[in-house]
Amino acid sequence: MRAIARLNVILILVLLGAALLVVGAQHRARALLLEIEREQDRMRALEVEWGQLQLEQSTWAAHARVERVARERLEMRLPAAGQLVAVEPKAAQ
Repeated sequence: MRAIARLNVILILVLLGAALLVVGAQHRARALLLEIEREQDRMRALEVEWGQLQLEQSTWAAHARVERVARERLEMRLPAAGQLVAVEPKAAQ
């Protein structure tokens, strides 16, 4: 009789230990899921910012804007036709 009672106590302790491990694992899984969702939100925000930066870059690098800045700020002008010189690359030896 005593051996059966001792076995029951051991089995109950094992069962409680397993139950605590299950609860801990579920808590960790929920915490990791929340972290994944936060990172996905951050990823979406970064993708939006990347798109905005690409749009801004294309605006700043637009040919018409570059030409206007070169004319207005840098006072650059196109050379006259007689000032153009074509340079041929050397042939590979």
